[in-house]
Amino acid sequence: MNETTTLARPGTGRTRSSVKDRLWSPQMLLLGVLVLLCAVFTAADSESFANAMNWRNILLDVSVLTVLAVGATLILAMADFDLSIGSVLVLSGVVSALTMSALGDSAGSLLLGLVVGVLTGAACGAASGIVVARFGVPSIIVTLGMLGVAQGIALLLTNGVDVRNVPRSLVMGLGNGNAFSNIPWLAVIAAVIAIVIGMMLRHTVFGRNTIAIGSSLEALRRSGTSVVAQKIAVFALAGALYGLAGYLSLARFSTTTIAGHGSDMLDAYTAVILGGNSPFGGMGSVLGSVIGVFIPVVLRNGFVIVDVQPFWQQIVVGTILVAAVYLHRARRRG
Repeated sequence: MNETTTLARPGTGRTRSSVKDRLWSPQMLLLGVLVLLCAVFTAADSESFANAMNWRNILLDVSVLTVLAVGATLILAMADFDLSIGSVLVLSGVVSALTMSALGDSAGSLLLGLVVGVLTGAACGAASGIVVARFGVPSIIVTLGMLGVAQGIALLLTNGVDVRNVPRSLVMGLGNGNAFSNIPWLAVIAAVIAIVIGMMLRHTVFGRNTIAIGSSLEALRRSGTSVVAQKIAVFALAGALYGLAGYLSLARFSTTTIAGHGSDMLDAYTAVILGGNSPFGGMGSVLGSVIGVFIPVVLRNGFVIVDVQPFWQQIVVGTILVAAVYLHRARRRG
C-alpha cells in the first residue's frame, strides 16, 4: 500500500504542476487582461459598452483580422514572417470583386468569387513559399517583394479606383447578416476557421511538422519529412486564408478598400505575439491569437465610448507587445 501511495504522489504533483502551468500560461494571462479591460469599460459606461449592438460591432471588427491572424500564426510557427498580408488581401478582394461584377448578382457568382479570391491568395502564398523554401531567401525579404507585387497588380487591375459594385446579396446576406440572434455570419466563419486550424496544429502530422520547422528543423529533416514541401504548403494555406479575408472584407464594406489595409500586417502579428506565440517560432496557439485580436479592438472601442483619444490605444498595445516579447525571451532562456 505504501508503494502505491508513493507512486501516486509524483503523478499528482505533475497534474497539479500542469494545471498551474495552464493557469499561468500567456493565453490565460492575456484573457485576464481582456476581461479586466471589459470590466473597466463596462464600469465607465455600461449602457454604451455592454449592450448587444456594441458587442456585435466588436465581433464584426475582429472577424476579418482573426482570419488574418490565424494565417500569420501558421507562418510564425515556422519562425518566418509574412509582410504581404494586407496586399494579398487587397489583391484577392479585387480579383473576387471583378469576377462577381462581371457575372452579376447570383449564387454562382458569389461562389466563384469566393473560389477565385481564395485561390489568388493561395497562389501568392505558394509563390512566396517556393522562393523561401527552394532558394533559401529570407521570408521577410521575399514577402516584402510580394507586398509590392500584389499591391501593384491590384492597382493595375483597378487603375487605382476601388471596385464598388459588389453584389448586394453578398453584402446584405454575409456582410451584414446574422447567423444566430445578434451574432454576425462573419464572426461565425472566423470562429470556424480558428477552430479548424487550431485543431490541425495540435492534432495532425501537418500541424506538428509546421511547428517542428520552427523548433527543430534539423530533426525534422532527419525524419525524412520534406521541409521544402511543408513550407510551401504552409505559405499557400496562409495565403488562402488571406484570400478568404479579402472576400469577407468585401462582404462587410461592399468595396475593395484598396488603401485601407496598410496596417493589417502589423495588427495581425501584434495579435499573434500578444496571444503567446513566440516571435522565434516553434509554437502555434490559435486560441492565443484570437484572444490577442480582441485586445486592440476592445481598447479602440472602449476609448471611443469613454471619450479618450484613440492614440492612447497605440501606446497601450505597443507597451503590451514589448512586454510580451520580453516574456518570450525570458521563457526561452529558462
